[in-house]
Amino acid sequence: MRKTRFSLLILMTCSALLVMSGCMATTKNLDPEADLHYDASYDFSDKNRIVERLVTPLLSAPVFPVQAKPILIVYPVINETSEHISTGGITDDIRMKLIQSGRFRFINERQRWNIEQETDYQNQGYVDPAMRVEQGRQLGADYILSGTLRSIKKKQPKQLRLTKKERIYYSLDLTMTDLKTGEIVYADQAELAREASQPILGW
Repeated sequence: MRKTRFSLLILMTCSALLVMSGCMATTKNLDPEADLHYDASYDFSDKNRIVERLVTPLLSAPVFPVQAKPILIVYPVINETSEHISTGGITDDIRMKLIQSGRFRFINERQRWNIEQETDYQNQGYVDPAMRVEQGRQLGADYILSGTLRSIKKKQPKQLRLTKKERIYYSLDLTMTDLKTGEIVYADQAELAREASQPILGW
């Protein structure tokens, strides 16, 4: 009897340890450049692929001569997908790569309000006149860089099966608009398509 109780106690202890180990949280580092996906939805590796796909041909576009270094102003990528996607990362990465290329110059539109506040402060008499930033000397943009992110999602029709599949198509349209004429002088598109499947039963 004692042996049976002891064996039962060991079995219960082992079972509890297995359950506890399964519930413990774990953390590991991932390579941000790796192509990793848990499902069909948009994730950080998609951002890297989209940015690379759009920046590479833009840098060699004959519309923008190497010597000219046109001045760009970037407006946020518009999210027209059904997902909550922060497109600011796409905008920032495109701008960063273009700046690092040395082919373009950029106006920091996000700091316009702060620049206005600072120049107003300097001209209220608090700053040495010789050190004041002269108003009316800011650069004017030559082009507006903008984009739109869209998606199409398709699910398998209901039927008897062991797994369910989902397909998602993403496209990001990038355009460059001449600020003087309003003409679109450059346009490109990056596309992604993915299919994900998962078992009907599971957790």
